[in-house]
Amino acid sequence: MAETITVFSDYVCPFCYLGRRSLAEYQASREEELEIDWHPFDLRSNQRNEEGEVVRESGHDDDYYEQARENVERLREEYGADEMATTFAGDDVDSLDAQVASYHVKAAYDYETWLDFDEALFEALWEDERDIGDVDVLAAIADEVGIDADEVRDAVSDETLREEVTASFSEAHEMGITGVPTFAYEGYAARGAVPPEQLRRLVEGQ
Repeated sequence: MAETITVFSDYVCPFCYLGRRSLAEYQASREEELEIDWHPFDLRSNQRNEEGEVVRESGHDDDYYEQARENVERLREEYGADEMATTFAGDDVDSLDAQVASYHVKAAYDYETWLDFDEALFEALWEDERDIGDVDVLAAIADEVGIDADEVRDAVSDETLREEVTASFSEAHEMGITGVPTFAYEGYAARGAVPPEQLRRLVEGQ
């Protein structure tokens, strides 16, 4: 049975995309497989109304976003993510439906199928600048990786699944997760798009 590393992330977070690039580099250096146990996290949680719709501004000023963009560009170069879009693709995208879809696929399919879908969601937003908040786009991505498109449409409209994902957001906060990506392994954690060497120390303790 493969070892697992827990990853809390949100598809609209550029640092989550970059953190996964770092994790992939670390995984490639290992002899034993290291699987991802993904847990959803909602970067838009403080912007939603009671119906779950994003209705408020983030509260961050222009300086915050400029610093974030500079950090993204620095890590983009550091991790060789040349295919990453230079615009801030996630600014106006609500990832809730994408997270519900991914949550369903993770529960209903084998690990490799989920991983293909998960990676395709990141690539669609951060490389191709597709709106993963659009159910038609989610259905198309599912079809591209061999998952029934109508099944994903049904999952996105399933209120029970949506409630479970929303509950998982609350559980993440209760566990002390305040930002993403957060990588957790056997009681220890690293937050941010940390380099592969830091992930190695997290998992291997060296």
